[in-house]
Amino acid sequence: MSLGSGPVSWKREWKSLLIIVLAFLGCFFLPVGNARFDNAIRESLLLVKWYAQEHVILCLVPAFFIAGAIAVFVSQASVIRYLGAGANKFLSYGVASISGTILAVCSCTVLPLFAGIYRRGAGLGPATAFLYSGPAINVLAIILTARVLGMELGVARAVGAITFSVLIGLSMHVIFRGEPSENADPHMNAAQPETGRALWQTVVYMASMVGILVFVNWGRPATSAGFWHAIFAHKWMITAVLAGLFAVVLGSWFGVRWWRLIAVSVPVLAFSFVFPDRPVMAFLVGVVGLSVVTSTDSGELGEWFGASWGFAKQILPLLLLGVLIAGALLGRPGEEGLIPSRWVSRLVGGNSLGANLFASVAGAFMYFATLTEVPILQGLIGSGMGKGPALALLLAGPALSLPSMLVLYSIIGLKKTTVYVSLVVVMATISGMIFGSLFG
Repeated sequence: MSLGSGPVSWKREWKSLLIIVLAFLGCFFLPVGNARFDNAIRESLLLVKWYAQEHVILCLVPAFFIAGAIAVFVSQASVIRYLGAGANKFLSYGVASISGTILAVCSCTVLPLFAGIYRRGAGLGPATAFLYSGPAINVLAIILTARVLGMELGVARAVGAITFSVLIGLSMHVIFRGEPSENADPHMNAAQPETGRALWQTVVYMASMVGILVFVNWGRPATSAGFWHAIFAHKWMITAVLAGLFAVVLGSWFGVRWWRLIAVSVPVLAFSFVFPDRPVMAFLVGVVGLSVVTSTDSGELGEWFGASWGFAKQILPLLLLGVLIAGALLGRPGEEGLIPSRWVSRLVGGNSLGANLFASVAGAFMYFATLTEVPILQGLIGSGMGKGPALALLLAGPALSLPSMLVLYSIIGLKKTTVYVSLVVVMATISGMIFGSLFG
């Protein structure tokens, strides 16, 4: 029995040989036992574990369901009317740029929502304005920035984020205006069947899910008193009320049988009482119940689950891979990966072009959960970071991360992703230099 098929043609096989040789050399010289390498691997695994525990269930899963709902229940004509390439620019960019005041999400959680409206027919400009503003314009984060890092940085962050979202969206629209529109999913172009639901009913349905996403992820404010802390203290109670409203909506307007809703609600309530200090467990039970109810439906609810599952399959593996890589390179907040933190502190001092550019690039590749950028920056400023680079990192960091870049590539392609990332980095660098020259 012969395994060969004739002489080897190295003109065709050199790429395979190169990959094999590089893989072998990588394994042969793997620095196992080196303290920094071993710690980087540990940080990578710890970061992805933390991400899975804190963000997948509470952030991404609700976002997947919302994105699926946009794909199935939101009229494509409505999306095109308000966010399409031919929509009124003031309206479309205005809506997109202020969306972050409602969605307190990170750069990864906003991706399913971006994919949902983009594939539904939103223009590239308004869609990328929404993509940037979602994680960047967070009222609580801006207030925390002003209180911890100073009013100047807080105001500059708010003004810069809103301005950036519009400028980046308009720039993407202008740069790619000559390219054919390929964003809409062809399956979504078919006429939607009549559902018998009024527009306000769909709005309540979507708003209840968005409310759950917002409040279940409400971060702890800087102070232990006041309005924002009161919301944080009661966020699970607010989430429970919104979940009850959501169940009523599904039963009243979407045809879910009440016995199925009760079958889901009973174990959720049971877990709430048995594990009062771990409300995420009751939330997880509710998510599993909703998945069972929707996935076993042969009508529009089944389509909703199918669309949500499609987003999850595309986005989640890339996000987890990106978090692993980011953890290995930079470690968790307060810890070190392969890149020593002292290098970062040394490179972001002063207000030079290099310091601002490095802060923008480093922020773009780091992963920041909502609100975590503020204490990280507080430590960097204490180590000598200039005010200009601090603003540059605030404007680039929350809106981008290595995991989000990988997912964006799968949604809009390499060229558009590269241009979007470059626009964020360049604008953040310029803003940092201007701010540093005025207030540094």
